[in-house]
Amino acid sequence: MLFRTPVGLLMLCCAVFASVSLRSAAAAELAPDQRQAIESVIHDYLLQHPDVLIGALRAAEEKLKSEAGEKAKQALAARRKEIFDDPETPAGGNPKGSVTLVEFFDYRCPYCKQVQPRLQELLAGDHELRIAYKEFPILGAVSVAAARAALAAQRQGKYEAFHNAMMAAFGQITEDTVYQVADKVELDVDRLKRDMAAPQIEAALKANHALAEALDITGTPGFVIGDQIVPGAIELSSLKELVTEARRK
Repeated sequence: MLFRTPVGLLMLCCAVFASVSLRSAAAAELAPDQRQAIESVIHDYLLQHPDVLIGALRAAEEKLKSEAGEKAKQALAARRKEIFDDPETPAGGNPKGSVTLVEFFDYRCPYCKQVQPRLQELLAGDHELRIAYKEFPILGAVSVAAARAALAAQRQGKYEAFHNAMMAAFGQITEDTVYQVADKVELDVDRLKRDMAAPQIEAALKANHALAEALDITGTPGFVIGDQIVPGAIELSSLKELVTEARRK
């Protein structure tokens, strides 16, 4: 029977406790001595067998990861047009490329800056590749300002110039840095500041955050290609393999 194993005994105690507690809402409260006895059994058992608690926590974590991964796959299948073909999303490379690599990033993320040269090398060696840039500012107000500026730069036809310059900016990034970079790539900074406040830009950022959440992308950088969602600053060789696999499919 279930309670003949140590884990089964613990589960039985928890089940009894939960069952009685639920019934107590409609009937009398659990007697103090009964509650204390049950809690004492569980407490003592966990102290003597901490591996049981660790195992239960790991199992719960794996279950959550599995459920999140399945939901992300469903979102990827259901929202492909929004992910890969949104006309409002800035893009680089070949506009009619056979494969699109989607990147979620933050201009203050050191790992995004680390992977940027790999993306540029990837583009330089693959003229059938398109990259869709999903602004995903998660590192504070300056990140949001930089993302707004990038989308505003798109209105002046200089998204990639601004994007590449921001990715090349190291050290402490401030709002002044954002406008200095904008000036460096010859953007109209006054117009840029006005455009940054446009409701369409706010809507785009909210849409990117909602999409990242649906895809279970919680950090930067995060990539989507083909039917794969890949977190982290992956190596150039891995990027090439993902592109080849997506193209084959």
